[in-house]
Amino acid sequence: MSDPTRSPDSRLPGPRLPGRRALGRVGLGLAALAAVACLGLPQDAAAQRPVTVSVLYGPQKPQALIWDRMAEIVEEKLPGEFRFNVVTDGALGGEKETAEGVQLGSIHAALSTVANMQTWVPQGAIFDMPFMFRDIDHIQTALSGPIGDEFKQLYAEQGFKVFGFIVYGARHVISKEPIETPADVEGKKMRVLQSPLHVELWKSLGANPTPVPITEAYNALETGVVDYMDMTMSGYHALKLYEVVPSFTRTAHIWSLGVMYMSMNYWQSLSDEQKAVFEEAAAEAIPYFNRLAAEEQEKSLALAVEKGATVVEPDVGPWREAMAEFWQSYAPNVGGLEKVQAIADVE
Repeated sequence: MSDPTRSPDSRLPGPRLPGRRALGRVGLGLAALAAVACLGLPQDAAAQRPVTVSVLYGPQKPQALIWDRMAEIVEEKLPGEFRFNVVTDGALGGEKETAEGVQLGSIHAALSTVANMQTWVPQGAIFDMPFMFRDIDHIQTALSGPIGDEFKQLYAEQGFKVFGFIVYGARHVISKEPIETPADVEGKKMRVLQSPLHVELWKSLGANPTPVPITEAYNALETGVVDYMDMTMSGYHALKLYEVVPSFTRTAHIWSLGVMYMSMNYWQSLSDEQKAVFEEAAAEAIPYFNRLAAEEQEKSLALAVEKGATVVEPDVGPWREAMAEFWQSYAPNVGGLEKVQAIADVE
């Protein structure tokens, strides 16, 4: 990405933002924040401290529900102290604009892919190394210890308080014609993330990688600008990519990770008691998100199949072998082969 059927108006106590489902794109971000200040809130609500949260997806998606869960726990433990204003549908901007807003303090909290946060912490590219993680349990174990703490400190130095790591899902190959082995991508034009690691990875397999923003991926695939790309199951369905690339090859070669984070300035303004409650709430909300996201992945693929997609179950052995060579060549750019191997070896 699973979405429980819940009314947006019944999830959190207190007044809601007008037009929560869609307030516009980046240019309307300030207007949305201004609307919050002009709501004419009741006196008890006005006394609550606002927590403005930017969400790129709709109110029923896991990306929004994680903050509803966070707010419920905070309200239970600190009744009446905080009011979570969860602004959905990318109304406050995309990932990059949101992170910049968190640094400036106009937005207080959000989720972000680790790939987006590489703008500030390029070392995070290590988590995109292919076939480094076995499954969600491996990810959670690896990032709940010293490795995760190391990156939390790196994010903190850039103005981001990271509560923990979330798992959006694994990336798989999607294409017009079935792709079963690494040899099948040779010479093909691939849409890749705007990331040096992703460009070099697919280039090493003989593909012609082309960075394309996700908002332009559908058209690029439809018109033949690119032949294939990789994507999570939920993204494949949500963006209706099955309409132009109906073949879905389950490679799970890279896991898409993210962070649940808050403005460091906002965090530092909290009392010790409030900080403890926020940490406890996040510790419950993150596994909740991971569970919802995992459920959404399989449901999304099933829906895509209903719309005409065909699933290819490849032997991933050759994919692992082909990408193992990339480890040797690219590892020096992300901390060294020893560090990559240490993460892969976590039990």
